[in-house]
Amino acid sequence: MSSRILKAKEVAERVSISTSQVYRLARDGRFPKPVKITENRSGWLETEVDQWIDECIRRSRLAS
Repeated sequence: MSSRILKAKEVAERVSISTSQVYRLARDGRFPKPVKITENRSGWLETEVDQWIDECIRRSRLAS
């Protein structure tokens, strides 16, 4: 399975929250963890972010 790696800014735009909130949610285990790309760079797998979004939608629909 191949997946694009997204930068924090791309993730934040995709899920409509700030980059600091993305990092906070990941740290708290409520968002996918970033993957280490190099010593000073990390990113998020697009498929994991998409799955997280799908799960948010599913939970929202169940609560309605």
